[in-house]
Amino acid sequence: MTVLSPPTITEQQAFKSAMRTQWDHAATGWNQHTAAIRAWLRQPTDAMLDMAGIAPGDAVLDVAAGAGDQTLDIARRVGPAGRVLAIDLSPAILSLAQRNAEQAGLANVQTRVADGEDLALRPASFDAVVCRLGLMFFPNPLQGLQGMHRALRAGGGICAMVFSRPERNPCIGILVSTALKHAGLPARDPFTPGGLLSLGKPGLADALFGAAGFQDIATTALDAPFHLPSVRHYLDFIRASASPIQHILGRLPPQAADAAWADMEEHLNVFTTPDGWVGPNELLLTAARR
Repeated sequence: MTVLSPPTITEQQAFKSAMRTQWDHAATGWNQHTAAIRAWLRQPTDAMLDMAGIAPGDAVLDVAAGAGDQTLDIARRVGPAGRVLAIDLSPAILSLAQRNAEQAGLANVQTRVADGEDLALRPASFDAVVCRLGLMFFPNPLQGLQGMHRALRAGGGICAMVFSRPERNPCIGILVSTALKHAGLPARDPFTPGGLLSLGKPGLADALFGAAGFQDIATTALDAPFHLPSVRHYLDFIRASASPIQHILGRLPPQAADAAWADMEEHLNVFTTPDGWVGPNELLLTAARR
């Protein structure tokens, strides 16, 4: 499969600056929804850590760590003899990861504000690398994977989690298309680099991992339905923590933004069941070895 050409350097810099600002703004909301996120991603996260081969005593790099939910799981898995370096582009959300680790009594966690596409790390200094729902936001994911490859020791494992193709993630499609429509913006190719679904095209993740030099590459698709009491609960989560949607609607006046959210609610209500709201999602876990 042909690997998509990345944006220009100027475009990448502008994109990253906007992304940093968005996640700084969304950090508190994302952290406040940790319980819901954890319930949603519990099984895929455990699978990601297993597929990366994380074991007691390991040194693990957690790329695009966010508020550190999975970072704490890694820290407990590697134990006091191991260590975790959590990095993220957003200082605000990474400060929450550090605070959460301290509150959990996990002294083996370190944090560093860093660009996942420019990892200034000592080569072969980690036993494993993970990236949970972060790689798809990289404007040049191949460059990021090449840096992760350099940071891994020979034989070290990596696993990245991303959203799969659009038809398997209809809630994201509804959110993005509705937001763009109300913002008066044209529809976007879902596979454009840096977007929520940008790495969902079948075979694309494998091609990127191969181009970065990894071996024993395998991608697994997992269903990850989001169970919540109602569609309103889902939209509360999105409004508080989903920075890409916030960015699209951020320049609208309040009344116009409210109309967009109401339109989203109407469309998303199709996933309401007798037992609550169940939003379909499919994730891809790509694992490999250096």
